[in-house]
Amino acid sequence: MNAESTHGVTTISIWFFIGLSLLVNGLLILGAGIYELVQPPPLDTRVVLFQFHAGVWWGALLALLGGFYCWHFRPKRGGQGGM
Repeated sequence: MNAESTHGVTTISIWFFIGLSLLVNGLLILGAGIYELVQPPPLDTRVVLFQFHAGVWWGALLALLGGFYCWHFRPKRGGQGGM
């Protein structure tokens, strides 16, 4: 499907914005996970599986997936936007 409409306006794929949201949220979660590595919470307030550092893994996964979506569905110039 052509991303250029009949009026010459280039559309942007919704997946680009979903990727942007995943990227931003992933970076925020990754940052919080890294902060927990540097400043761990007290022993009595830690969750059961704290040693697996889920915030770091989950944040990195979301950031990578969001980065891929942003790159793959980025708006292109010259009337070739979207997919």
